[in-house]
Amino acid sequence: MFSMTEICWEVWSGTIILLVFILKTCGWINRHEDSNNGNEEGDGCGDVFESSLKSNPGGYQLICKPSTLANWLLRDIKHLSQMESSYYWMMTWPHLQTIIQHVLPADRTLELARDFLQMTDGGIVALDWVVGPRPAAKPRRGTNAISNPPLLLVIPNTFGRLTRNIQQLCLLALEKGYYPIIFNRRGQNNCPLTTLKFQPFGETADLKEAVSYVRYRHPSSMLFAVSEGLGSGLLLSYLGECGSSSYLTAACSISPVFRFQEWFDNGLPWLYEWIVLLYQKVILSRYSTAIAEVLPAEKIFASSSLRELHKTLFCQSKSETTSWDYYWECNDPLSDVDEVAIPILCICSKDDPIRGRPESTLPIELFRTNPYFFLLLTKYGGHCGFLNGAPVAWSHEVTLEYFRSVTEFFRTEEKTRGLTRNRGTNMLNRRRRPTLQKRETSYTGLEEIFSWKRSYTR
Repeated sequence: MFSMTEICWEVWSGTIILLVFILKTCGWINRHEDSNNGNEEGDGCGDVFESSLKSNPGGYQLICKPSTLANWLLRDIKHLSQMESSYYWMMTWPHLQTIIQHVLPADRTLELARDFLQMTDGGIVALDWVVGPRPAAKPRRGTNAISNPPLLLVIPNTFGRLTRNIQQLCLLALEKGYYPIIFNRRGQNNCPLTTLKFQPFGETADLKEAVSYVRYRHPSSMLFAVSEGLGSGLLLSYLGECGSSSYLTAACSISPVFRFQEWFDNGLPWLYEWIVLLYQKVILSRYSTAIAEVLPAEKIFASSSLRELHKTLFCQSKSETTSWDYYWECNDPLSDVDEVAIPILCICSKDDPIRGRPESTLPIELFRTNPYFFLLLTKYGGHCGFLNGAPVAWSHEVTLEYFRSVTEFFRTEEKTRGLTRNRGTNMLNRRRRPTLQKRETSYTGLEEIFSWKRSYTR
């Protein structure tokens, strides 16, 4: 069932599509972007982007450090169908692609089984296991059913809205044999706020415990992760802090934002700023009485920008005040980026109206020097749009194909190393002293170590 607030939101937000056409035609929606274009200095990559995208018949560019894995991924990407759309309206209006994927409802409703997890401080996050609608059963030979399906941990945007983009991704993943799990932050998507603490931008403690719980329930399954928009901040922070202990095989980020403090400081085009700010205030209004006990509630609900709202929510309380710069020193998702130890694919478009111009918002040197980061850059796509006339966004197909390709690459490399090792050590095995076998991680007793609890299922 939908709440009255959610119903009202769906009714009035549907009119935004018409408003976008009017503002785009008048040129008003781009005024903010044009002013930034005149004030910002690029990193000298603009001409490189343009020439590469024009010369590539597939309409994309894979920017990364040369490696065996990079060649492997590029080979598989080339086998996919045409990524970008040939429709005029999709190439001309990235705002329309963005609005469609964030405002319109999904074609089918997800069937979810929810687990509430209690954190050490009493706060609660929620995991939504996508259990349906399942695709029509296909005939199988013998007992070929997958007993340990791969898990897909989905991290939505930071605003807590379960978008059409995320729902379509989960449905496609379910059809491809994945078991999608949606991570919901405190106080978002009907997850109760039991403590007066919201999740700071790069705080990973809640996600770490959620991953531990998922691993406890499915210790033998491979785990992948995908983020949407600003949800990339949490994913990048987690990968950087955990390094090789992240338990993930690979990760993907669709339309990520990288320079987060600059993103808040520069702001969005005014229409997007107004929509997102209003939605944030609607969500926070549910807890206005509790918020007023520790935070300046009047200032929060009077905020005129996302920067002001975020700063008041996380940097100003009735007991202490933290500077904006210090907050980002502690929570910048890229602070530990050198510790990332699994491959992560970032799917971005050059015309993303939310992230901004690629010359000033994409850390190109990171992709050129770090062997774990791969940037798939296209000319068109908007923000989490990537529509080409197919039933689902092509970014979803690429994401799941990327996970399959990485898994196949690792298996091939492991098999190759195993054969080489066996040939080189076959004659020495008899002379070796016996060694202790490496023990698999035991999850027995984890319920006593970790603070999460499976408290509710729907």
